[in-house]
Amino acid sequence: MFVAIGWIVVVGSVIGSFVGVGGHLPALIQPFELLCIFGAAIGAFVVGNPVTTLVKTLKSLPSCFKGGRYTKAQYLELIALLYELLQKARKEGMMALEADVDAPGQSPLFQKYSHVLEDHHLLVFIVDYLRMMSGGNINVLEMQDLMDEELDTHHAESSLAANAIQKMADGLPAFGIVAAVMGVVHTMGSVGAPPAVLGEMIAAALVGTFLGILLAYGFIGPLADLLHAKARAQAKPFQCVKAVLLASLNGYAPPIAVEFGRKVLFTTDRPSFQELDDAVRATKMPKSA
Repeated sequence: MFVAIGWIVVVGSVIGSFVGVGGHLPALIQPFELLCIFGAAIGAFVVGNPVTTLVKTLKSLPSCFKGGRYTKAQYLELIALLYELLQKARKEGMMALEADVDAPGQSPLFQKYSHVLEDHHLLVFIVDYLRMMSGGNINVLEMQDLMDEELDTHHAESSLAANAIQKMADGLPAFGIVAAVMGVVHTMGSVGAPPAVLGEMIAAALVGTFLGILLAYGFIGPLADLLHAKARAQAKPFQCVKAVLLASLNGYAPPIAVEFGRKVLFTTDRPSFQELDDAVRATKMPKSA
C-alpha cells in the first residue's frame, strides 16, 4: 500500500509542478520512448542475471506490496518455543529433544507454535542446530562460525533480487539518454521541417532523459531499497535463534538465554522484558489454565 502511495506522490509532484508552470501534459506522453527505455532495461536485466535470479526476482516483487513478515507477537511465539525446548533439554537432557527435532510436524511442542512450523527455512535452521547440540561434544565457537556462514549465505540469497533490481535502476538513466540521442538523431534527419515541428521533436527526445531518471530514482531504485530492508528483517528471526542457542551452549539458563535473543531484535519489533517474561510464564501454566 505504501509503495503505491509513494508512487502517486512522485507522479503527482512531478506532473503537478510541470503543469503548474504552464507545461503541456501531452508533450510527456511518448510511448515509444518508454518502449526504448523499458525494453532495453529488461533485455539487459535478462542478459545480466542467471535464470535462478530472474525467478527469485519475480517471486520477490509481490512482497514489496505486503507488510512485514514478523510482528512482536510472532517473535514472542518464536522465543517461547525456544524457551520450552531449552527448558525440556535442561530437565530431561538434550536427547529428550530427539523426537521433537526429527519430526517437528508431529511434535506436540512444535504444534503449539504454528507460525514457526509454517516457516520452513527457520524451522530447518532450529532443528538442525538442536540436532547438533543433542549430539554432544560441540564446540561453541565452531558452531557460531557455522551459524555465521549459514546466515551469510541466507543474506546473499535474499539480496539477489534487490541487487538485480538496483542494477536495473542504475541503467535506466543511461537508457533514457539512449532514447534522447535517438530522438535527436531523428530530429537532425528532419532539419528542413518547420521550427514548430522541430521543437516538438526535440521536446519528445528530451522526454527520454526525463523518463529514464524519473523511473530510476522514483520507481525502480526505491523498490531495490525496500527489498534490501525486507531481507534484513527476514534475517532477524535467524539471528534471534542463533543468539538463544549460543547463550544456552555457553551455560546460561533458559530464562537468560532467551533474553539474548530478545536483545538482537529491532526495537520496533522487540518485546519488552515484561512481555517476554509473561510469555515465558505462560508456557509453564497447565493447559486447563
